[in-house]
Amino acid sequence: MTLKEAQEQVDRWIRTVGVRYFSELTNMACLTEEVGELARVIARKYGDQSFKEGESCNLDEEMADVLWVLICLANQTGVDLTEALRKSFEKKTKRDKERHINNPKLH
Repeated sequence: MTLKEAQEQVDRWIRTVGVRYFSELTNMACLTEEVGELARVIARKYGDQSFKEGESCNLDEEMADVLWVLICLANQTGVDLTEALRKSFEKKTKRDKERHINNPKLH
């Protein structure tokens, strides 16, 4: 699935099953909540915390939830994620062309 297809499928789902998009502000709050849930799983899997009884290592689910809400926000605000990601690669490549390769901390 491409980013464009994902944006189209989320939009179709929202308009048929979800009735309508939540407001942009509500979705921003939802995104923050989902990132927090992802952080909790990462802290337990890779950090010093352990899973509580009943919790599971659902890293894939939490990442997908973050992506879902991000796609909703992109759809609502008219952002083409494919184009935005292409521009981000271009910017980072130009900006960091020698930065990381010359960073002794990364070797």
